[in-house]
Amino acid sequence: MSARVAMAGVLFLALAACGGSEKSSADGAPSASAAVPVVSVAPAAAPVAPEPAPAAAPAPAATLASFTGDAARGRTLFTQCRACHSDVAGTNGIGPSLHGIIGRTAGSVPGYAYSPANKASQRIWDREAVFTYLESPMRSIPGTKMTFLMANPQQRADVITYLETLR
Repeated sequence: MSARVAMAGVLFLALAACGGSEKSSADGAPSASAAVPVVSVAPAAAPVAPEPAPAAAPAPAATLASFTGDAARGRTLFTQCRACHSDVAGTNGIGPSLHGIIGRTAGSVPGYAYSPANKASQRIWDREAVFTYLESPMRSIPGTKMTFLMANPQQRADVITYLETLR
């Protein structure tokens, strides 16, 4: 039986026991001077909260090795990248050309004005580095100019497989 049901029962019994001793006025209504019984009921014990479940370990970050890239899908997905990047050697846009990026050192395309953070990173753009960077460029290289991210790991694998064909 819950504490609330028990308390309601006690109140009901207390009020029922007091009902016969009411004074009535001449018209049969209880008089204003009739005493109202005061019932003191101990507060119900606070419910005990269940122990919290142990915190789940964070999901392991996806790695490129977990995915098989498809160059044809990657080429189609690269259309998103074309807003800023070219896949043609020597043709820079808002971002540097991505032709030959796999194996290249960050900040090394001639004629492109890199952010100081990107240039100073001296990162070698291997497949895993590009995979991580595309997931969150600003977290990967704080201070980079690139704001576009590609959250879907399969799409990142496909784009990287396409970029590998650009040699």
